[in-house]
Amino acid sequence: MAQKPSIPKGTRDFGQIEMARRNYIFDSIRGVFALYGFQQIETPAMENLSTLMGKYGEEGDKLLFRIQNSGEKAALAPEKGLRYDLTVPFARYVVQHREEISFPFKRFQIQPVWRADRPQKGRYREFYQCDVDVIGSNSLVGELELIQIVEEVYRRLGIRVCLHLNNRKVLAGIAEVIGAPDKIIDITVAIDKLDKIGLEAVNAELKERGLSEEAVMALQPILNLSGTTADKLTSLRTILASSETGMKGVEELETLFSMIEATGVELNIELDLCLARGLNYYTGAIFEVKALDAQIGSITGGGRYDNLTGIFGMPDVSGVGISFGADRIYDVLTELNLFPAALQSSTQVLFATFGEAEQTYALGWAKQLRQHGIAVEVYPESTKMKKQMGYADAKQIPYVAIVGGDEMAQQKVMLKEMSTGEQKLVSKDELLQEIKK
Repeated sequence: MAQKPSIPKGTRDFGQIEMARRNYIFDSIRGVFALYGFQQIETPAMENLSTLMGKYGEEGDKLLFRIQNSGEKAALAPEKGLRYDLTVPFARYVVQHREEISFPFKRFQIQPVWRADRPQKGRYREFYQCDVDVIGSNSLVGELELIQIVEEVYRRLGIRVCLHLNNRKVLAGIAEVIGAPDKIIDITVAIDKLDKIGLEAVNAELKERGLSEEAVMALQPILNLSGTTADKLTSLRTILASSETGMKGVEELETLFSMIEATGVELNIELDLCLARGLNYYTGAIFEVKALDAQIGSITGGGRYDNLTGIFGMPDVSGVGISFGADRIYDVLTELNLFPAALQSSTQVLFATFGEAEQTYALGWAKQLRQHGIAVEVYPESTKMKKQMGYADAKQIPYVAIVGGDEMAQQKVMLKEMSTGEQKLVSKDELLQEIKK
């Protein structure tokens, strides 16, 4: 007995409706990226493992998919892995192609990534990211444009969101003032889980990671800071007064919030001092975006990195980027029923015919309609009209053009609007007007 076909856990097939919806997401995001002058590149699905290792923190390294070498010289070949994200391959790309690009370099990528994670709702082993980065500039205009991009993307998609904003320099300053500057990575990894596991569990993890009881207690008022953005920034100025790095982070946040206000950004933005983002390469502003009407975690995230290209031999090149999680966005749009109904079918008109001569007649019409940008199908068999109408219903095709001997004699078709059942005899020009109205 043949084995039942299956696919690996954490991966999915996508049918025609799913692909129409996914392309709606990709096209919406791609259109916004282009408005800000970003241009598209692509990188290979696999990278040398040395390119990937050590860039995502201890937990990230554990989630890398490794690729087994094969062939006679397998033992001599570099180890490889599937890309974990698009940012590290982008940094490698910038260094490798530095003579071919102009700085600041504004690029976007829409490609799949792979993580050996435990599959669950909103978390897959293979998923798409839509990344946008600008590299080669220290200006906070980069951060502002990313925030504006987030605002416009989710406006187009109809999803209400909140953007959580913090700065890794502030977190480094906090580590200094509580007496644990060498524990910055441990602190960020732990507090990044605050909304998932709660304060008590975070405190326990901090102690497990080697922070003293005094350091953990000193951290509590900072994790519980509340009030307006201005209130939080004022408090931080006092708390971090002894940390040069921390004060630099506060200044960057103050400048960025001033730019946000000056440019009329209406996006819901929260200064979230518990936001850490566990990736080691972030050095400045960090972002996460969450849907307000769906419980699914972060759907967009990113931040500033000052020396990611340095690991590939090109130091002191700063960049900032953000990644839209297409799969999670898909789940939110599905849950909230926000996909446009028109996505259900790309075909606008189906020609239904009674015989071979009528089918030949319909094929001629179809060719001319396609030249006008109308998506057309001609049913391939002269079968019962009920079956042809059933096909149109199944594909949610809005119009059926029925061709019989009488219609051919008058150089017309009987056009049926499927949603209402209304029928009328129309010429080619009248059909075009009806479809495009």
